[in-house]
This record gives sequence, C-alpha cells and structure tokens, in this order.
Amino acid sequence: MMTNNDATYHVPVMLRECLEGLNINPDGVYVDVTFGGGGHSRAIFEQLSPNGKLIVFDQDPDARLNAWEAPNFFFVAANFAFLRNHLRVMGIKEVDGILADLGVSSHQFDDAKRGFSIRADEALDMRMNQAGDFTAAKIVETYNEEELARIFRAYGELDHPYKTAVELVKARNKGAIKTTGQLMEALAAVAPKFKDHKFFAQVFQALRIEVNQEMDVLEKFLLQTSEVLKTDGRLVVMSYHSLEDRMVKNIMKRGNLDGSIEKDFFGNVLKPFEEVNRKPIGPTEEEIQRNSRARSAKLRIAKRLPDGK
Repeated sequence: MMTNNDATYHVPVMLRECLEGLNINPDGVYVDVTFGGGGHSRAIFEQLSPNGKLIVFDQDPDARLNAWEAPNFFFVAANFAFLRNHLRVMGIKEVDGILADLGVSSHQFDDAKRGFSIRADEALDMRMNQAGDFTAAKIVETYNEEELARIFRAYGELDHPYKTAVELVKARNKGAIKTTGQLMEALAAVAPKFKDHKFFAQVFQALRIEVNQEMDVLEKFLLQTSEVLKTDGRLVVMSYHSLEDRMVKNIMKRGNLDGSIEKDFFGNVLKPFEEVNRKPIGPTEEEIQRNSRARSAKLRIAKRLPDGK
C-alpha cells in the first residue's frame, strides 16, 4: 500500500521530464537511487506491471517512512555509492533505467534541526545519514585554514575562499561555533553586501558536500551505471550545482569523469553512453513558480550503448 507523504516531504522536480527520459517498459527493472519522499518513485511504480520491479535507495532513515509494501517494490537503506553490490545481492545483474535526483530533499532543508538551512539557528549537523558521526560542526571546529579554503573553493565556489577560512578560524578561536546562526555571525564581516544570502548558501553547500562526501559518492555511482544498465537502458540524472553537472556531463559525453576522449585502434571514440538530450533540460517558469527549489535543476539523459560502440 502506498502513502502520500511526499507532498510535504519533497516536491518531485521535473517529474514528467524524468519519466519521459526513463522511457519506461512496464515489465522492466528500474532504480531510483534518491528515494526521498518517493514522488518520482511512485510515478515510476504506477507505470510498471506486476512483472516490473522498482528498487529504491536512501540512506536517510526518515525516507523509509515514505516506502510502501508491494511484491515488486524494494527499499534499500543504503548510500547509492553501493548500487552494484546491492543489486548483485538481490540477484539483479542489469536494469532498464536509473534515476538520480541529487542534492538535498525539501524535507531535509525544512527540518531545521538537520542544520541544512540558513533560515534557522540550529545545530551544525548537515548529515544525510544520521547514523554517521561526522558533522559540519566537526569541520568548523577542526579543519585548519588550508583545509577550509579547499572545500570553500572546490565545493562552495567562493570568490575568496582563503579569506573566508581565515575569518572562520579567527572567530572560532574566540568561542565555539556550534550552530548555523553562530557560523553566519562569525562570517558576517566577509559576506558581500547585498549578496550575503548567496554567500552563506555557498558556505553551507561546501560544508554539506564535505560532510556527506557527495562528490566521492557521485563519482563511485556514475562509474557503476554503465555496468548495471542494459543496452538501450536509460540514465536520468538531475543536478543542482555545476560540480555535479560537470561530472554527469562528462560521464554521459565521454564515459569518464575528467572529460578526456578515449579511442580504439581505428580511431573510434569509446564511450558507454549516447546523450538523449545534447543540452541539459531545465524546469519551466511555471514549475519554478510552484517550486522555487527547481530553479537551479539541470536534467541530463543518456542511453546505454552496446559494448564496443
């Protein structure tokens, strides 16, 4: 039996476009590696016959509450970096489609105690998997200036990462920084005027990505997709910042993460995927009006090529 918690848990972004991208075969096997509120998953499941299967992944215990009971529905309480291993345990070698809606769910942003949002003064947590013990507070407390500057530059794409890191270390030497409000207060002096909201969003993004090792997880996931997708199977990935989108673009265009071109002896380009959409699909203005979090979404779709192509 299905629940309807996703209406408040997470609003599925570009739902129609994702379903079209998957090109669903009712008897096929599909994987949603970012289950969340189950909005995308429910729509996929509704298009499956009793012979079809849907496997969903989510490491957040809160997401489990949105699962439902069905003989052909399977919830995997794990990080999608372990996609291939879990499918093998289930006896599944190949699937017809994989969907990934990257980033943080609306529920995680709106649950103030999780510490993802700049709108509340709560504990610096930011863990997607609450079973872990590595939090944003530990980064703020223990990373040196060089380490902080690295994540602010790489994951937050800040204009002045080292200046921000120096200011943070200076502030923590005066007193512990344990909440989101204290963090913003500590960095207020280096926040650009009239652009402070964007600045703090970038700082929070950098800390969140580091806490959850999101780039490493995404890299591991993307490198497994060509191994578990059938020929003509679809890979549908929605990203929300340029770091994610660049990795997704490279894997779909070139079959690797650095964007380099590999060729065989005869000069033919070796790659496992063919892009279905040459440019990323964005949300409509109507959808952005309904759900502001869709604004930065980019959807890329690729088809698995036969080996050797």
